[in-house]
Amino acid sequence: MSDGRPIRDIIAELAALVVQVQHNPADADQALTELIESAPHVVPGVQYAGITLASRSSGVSTPAATHRYPALLDKIQHQHQDGPCLAAAWEHHAIRIDDLAAETRWPHFAQDAVAQTPIRSILAFELSINSDGLTALNLYAEQPRAFDDESVEIGWIFATHTALAWRLLRRDDQFRSALATRDIIGQAKGMLMERFKIDAVEAFDLLTRLSQETNIKIADLAQRLIDIDHPSPPRADPSPPRAD
Repeated sequence: MSDGRPIRDIIAELAALVVQVQHNPADADQALTELIESAPHVVPGVQYAGITLASRSSGVSTPAATHRYPALLDKIQHQHQDGPCLAAAWEHHAIRIDDLAAETRWPHFAQDAVAQTPIRSILAFELSINSDGLTALNLYAEQPRAFDDESVEIGWIFATHTALAWRLLRRDDQFRSALATRDIIGQAKGMLMERFKIDAVEAFDLLTRLSQETNIKIADLAQRLIDIDHPSPPRADPSPPRAD
């Protein structure tokens, strides 16, 4: 439950957590977890919170949660490919469920959610959407009609700060991934330069042509070349030698 603090104090606390994500990328996952765990102390009526990530490549998952119930509800949404958290993200607005047992918009999800969890009230907010998928912030309570207009208002504020923290975290992940990709391509270029006695520009042009001809991304092609040039050692046979 909310501790009755003024909204300005809540905003200041949330902003401090977002700044922690921004200035301490190594601890970004922990900061995001702390942000999610603050939801029951910030938004009136909330008992549990979680982030739903729906990816086209890997389905529905729960990158951060305060309890096992958010992950279980995401699993149910994954099974049915439908539910309030997915709808909030796709439709860019808040979804409010006052009593899951009486919910008719997602009947299959609601039936399984009621059977498998004590959750009855849900607030879901869109966080982000891109070409690979979407994310949503979800707030839960076991009591029916646990959320009022104040819950929705403060929930929006909480979702806004969570969305910013999420984007900062994903940006850092993308930056680290880009650095790793650059290193792989650089290593492959070095191999080609040494083997064919060519310069860096010619090596990259060769990689580009091979990528186009094989329809393989340059980074993946570079990794394959590295693996061919430096194969993994064979595994040792764990079985003991036979006695003659």
